[in-house]
Amino acid sequence: MIKKLQWKGFCTMTRKDVQRDFLASVVVFLVALPLCMGIAIASGVPPVKGIITGIVGGLVVGFLAGCPLQISGPAAGLTVLVFDMIQHFGVDTLGIVVLAAGAIQILAGFLQLGQWFRAVSPAVIQGMLAGIGVLILASQFHIMIGDTPKESGLENILTIPEAMRKGLIPHEGDDPSHWVSAHIGILTIAVIILWQFLVPKRFQFIPAPLVGVLVASGVAYVQNLSIDYIEFQDSLGSSIDFLRMEDFASLLDPSLLSMAISIAFIASAETLLCATAVDQMHLGSRTRYNREMSAQGMGNLLCGFLGALPMTGVIVRSKANIQSGGRTRVSAILHGGWLLLFAGLFPQILERVPIASLAALLVYTGYTLINVQAIRTLSMFGRGEVAVYAVTLVTIVTTNLLIGVLAGFGVALAKLIYSTNTLKVFVDSGTNDKPISIKFSGAATFVSLPKMANILDDIPLKRNVHLDFDDLRYIDHACLNLLVSWKRFYEARNGTVSFDWKALENRLLGGKWGQV
Repeated sequence: MIKKLQWKGFCTMTRKDVQRDFLASVVVFLVALPLCMGIAIASGVPPVKGIITGIVGGLVVGFLAGCPLQISGPAAGLTVLVFDMIQHFGVDTLGIVVLAAGAIQILAGFLQLGQWFRAVSPAVIQGMLAGIGVLILASQFHIMIGDTPKESGLENILTIPEAMRKGLIPHEGDDPSHWVSAHIGILTIAVIILWQFLVPKRFQFIPAPLVGVLVASGVAYVQNLSIDYIEFQDSLGSSIDFLRMEDFASLLDPSLLSMAISIAFIASAETLLCATAVDQMHLGSRTRYNREMSAQGMGNLLCGFLGALPMTGVIVRSKANIQSGGRTRVSAILHGGWLLLFAGLFPQILERVPIASLAALLVYTGYTLINVQAIRTLSMFGRGEVAVYAVTLVTIVTTNLLIGVLAGFGVALAKLIYSTNTLKVFVDSGTNDKPISIKFSGAATFVSLPKMANILDDIPLKRNVHLDFDDLRYIDHACLNLLVSWKRFYEARNGTVSFDWKALENRLLGGKWGQV
């Protein structure tokens, strides 16, 4: 028999690879199914739209991806942005905005911009994910108790204590469904946590989120609980909202166009960050970033045409793929096929899932996105990184996702400018017999000119002074003029100034200045 199969020119697979990919695809499907539905509900659209995005992420992006083992689908990271857009512009605008975002990603891939997204500060990315996590946790907490989320993220956070009271200590006159929904949600989270810590490893190939949702759904079904359940339309096909030609006129609205740019940027950053993490989990082929960017763009283009949610590369499903033995892109493609098969043939089963259970799954997901360990890691690189993280997180929570990311970029840029333009000056006063030594390190620019001038003005007159520029990375025209002027002034008052001008000229000035 043939031991190796050459598949579409993309990869060479052994029979063992095929078996491992098949099993991994089933595990990924089981992880993806509840997340696709939960993210859709959190985004303000029917759950089937999340499943459609998962199908496209598997069957289309899985085939084209530049990161073969990465799984694509609806992402919690875009939930807040999509929900806010739908609230302001209506669900009818979702398709055209996602399509435009996909077109932007394809253009970015064509222009070879994929590598640039790797240059995004980790503190900004971690702060963005943490801010999204806080907002998802706060909004879904209200849905978990059968209530309605508030109008703003900050209001959702501030009203969590009242939501806890409704769910755990109902008062007379409160809707009893709050108490029932809250206990289904708590049961879901408890099962997810206990499954990971108490169940033997040989059984942990079964995804904890799936177990949590199954147990909660089983309890709700057996007890015939009167709470909200998922509602599916008649068929998967009838749930697709194809774009119409008149929808393209919406792109003339600058607000919608800026929303498309925001989705394209955040989806690309999250995808390529995930791809980098995936590369660290295996020893196979490395990510081709521009190809991955274009593949995501094709996926979002198709999702927009179908009126579905936007997609990104997602770390939870990608990690499950690798840990379950996924070896090639076949596992990603097959998981999309399982989603299509299940949603097409067994929608009645999905209608047994309580919305409170999916909301609880997202509460847990939001908590994991906050990732307290990331703060400890960033603190190892200085307080500045923690400040970037904090500004990004707080601004996202108090304003919106785009402003928060831009604020984080601004702080990161300010930190970079400060660190690259910092001048350190060390003065060794010596003795009457030994010259004064002034050592410069860092960058001498006009920003640090007052500091340099003050130090030079304090040097005692009529002494021998040696200037050491060995650790100086850069000097600009303003600081150079100051040094030249001060040297002439000091030597006119019976002092001497020595330094290796030739080395300074060759290393920092390109040999363009004459001898002082």
